[in-house]
Amino acid sequence: MAKTKEAAPTKNYPSHGVFVVEGDGDRAYWTKVGCAWAHNDGQGYNVQLSAIPVGGRLIIRAKKEEQ
Repeated sequence: MAKTKEAAPTKNYPSHGVFVVEGDGDRAYWTKVGCAWAHNDGQGYNVQLSAIPVGGRLIIRAKKEEQ
């Protein structure tokens, strides 16, 4: 029986970065704390954090192409 070659699964790279932002305006300090992937149905995100923020605002931003 001949084996059929299966297509390699596509890599599911994060579509968004997750940041904690402390302060406002030009004095705001952004710290990257994780990444996020959009669900296939477009109705939500999976978020993976590498640090747990204890203050500031949690912001999820779409990645730019060059990242």
